[in-house]
Amino acid sequence: MSEQVFLLPDVGEGLTEAEILHWSVKAGDTVEVNQTLVEVETAKAAVELPSPYAGVVGTLHAREGETLPVGRPLITIVTESAPAPATAPSGGGGGADSDGEPMLVGYGPQAGGGGRRRRRRAPQSAAQVPEQAPTPTPVPTERTAAKPPVRKLAKDLGVDLTTVAPTGPAGTVTRDDVHRAAAAAPTAATSSRATAQEPGTETRVPIRGVRKHTAAAMVASAFTAPHVTEFMTVDVTATMRLRETVAARREFRELRVTPLLFVARALLLALRNTPDANASWDEAAQEIVLKHYVNLGIAAATDRGLIVPNIKRADLMSLRELAEAIAELTGMARSGKATPRSMTDGTVTLTNVGVFGVDTGTPIINPGEAAILAMGAIRRTPWVVTDASGAESIEPRWVTQLALSFDHRLIDGQQGSQLLADIGAVLHDPGLAML
Repeated sequence: MSEQVFLLPDVGEGLTEAEILHWSVKAGDTVEVNQTLVEVETAKAAVELPSPYAGVVGTLHAREGETLPVGRPLITIVTESAPAPATAPSGGGGGADSDGEPMLVGYGPQAGGGGRRRRRRAPQSAAQVPEQAPTPTPVPTERTAAKPPVRKLAKDLGVDLTTVAPTGPAGTVTRDDVHRAAAAAPTAATSSRATAQEPGTETRVPIRGVRKHTAAAMVASAFTAPHVTEFMTVDVTATMRLRETVAARREFRELRVTPLLFVARALLLALRNTPDANASWDEAAQEIVLKHYVNLGIAAATDRGLIVPNIKRADLMSLRELAEAIAELTGMARSGKATPRSMTDGTVTLTNVGVFGVDTGTPIINPGEAAILAMGAIRRTPWVVTDASGAESIEPRWVTQLALSFDHRLIDGQQGSQLLADIGAVLHDPGLAML
C-alpha cells in the first residue's frame, strides 16, 4: 500500500490558485483513473479534475469554498503500489498523449487551432514532493450538517459554516443561523461617522474566481494602457439585408446568423489595412509585438462574470466557419465550460453591448491587446439618404453605433480612425469586402 498525494495543478496559463467548488468523492471512496475528483474554479474557468491514480481516497486537503494555491496537496489516494501517474486518454486527464506530450489537466492534448502545444508536468507523487514544501494539516472530511440552499446562502454571505453554531434538528445549520453569523461579522462604515448598517440590509460577496481576475485585469489595463475611444454611427441597412440572404442559404440554415457575425467579419477585414491594431506592447523587452494571426476575442457575460474566450486563427475562417466558432465559443462560455486554452493568446476583442439595448460605451482593452470594438443596438432610425443623382431624402434605416478603444502607445489617431472607418465602410456597403 502506498499513499499518493495529488497536488493542485496549474490548469491554465500560469494561474496561481483555484477555489474548490465541489468534491465528487469523500474519504473512503474507491476511485478509478480519470474519475472526476473535484470541480475547481480558476480565474478563467471552472474545471473538473480527474484522478491520476486508482485506489481509495485517504484525505481531502481542502474544504469546498476554500482557495488553494497551485502546487499544494489537494487529495491523498491510497494505492496498491506506487505507480507513476497513469496515461489519460484523449479528452481528459493528467497524463501524456501518444507522442509523450504532457496534457493540460482536464482537457487532453492541446494542439491544433493555430496554438502551440504547451508542456505541463504530470501530478507529482508523495515521493516527488520537495521536503521543504509546507504540508497543510489535513482538514476533517466531515461536513457541517446543512441543506444545499443553506450552504449556498452561506457562500453568498461569505460565512464559514464550520464557525456557525447550529440550532436546527439533529445539529443542522439553518438559514437563521447563517443570517445571525453574517450579522455578527464586522461591517463597513457607511459614512464619515462610521455608522453601521442594520443587520440584513447589506450583502457581502467574496471576490473570487473570474470576478477577481476580471477586476485585476481591468484595473491593470485602464492604468497601464493609455486608452483612446472613438465613435462612429453607421447605416447598416445593406448588412441587415445580407444577413437575411445568408440566413436563408442551405449551408447556414442550422446556424444562428446574427449581426455580430458580420461585425466580426468587418473587423477581421479592416485589420488587414491596420495591422498595428493586432499587436501587443512588451514592456520588459521594450518591443512592439506584431501578430501575424488574429485570435478574435468575444466578450461573454456569464453567471461567474465577464469572460473573453477567443477564436484561434479567425482571420483564416470562412463566414460559415466563423459563425460556427462564435456559436460554439459563446455556448461554452455561458455554460461555464470555456477551456483555459480558449481564454489565452487573444489579439483583439469584440463586445456586443447592443444585446442589452445599449447604444454605445467606452470598452476597456483586454490586457495584452491593442484594441477592442463595441457594437451597439441596431435600431430603425430616420436617416438622410442620397441617391445616384445626388437628391436627398429622409428614410427609415437600420443604424448602429460603433466604439473603438485602442492603446495609444501602439496606435496613433490616424490609424485608429482608419480602422474604425474601414469597419464602418464594410458594414455600410458589404460589397466592399469583394475588393
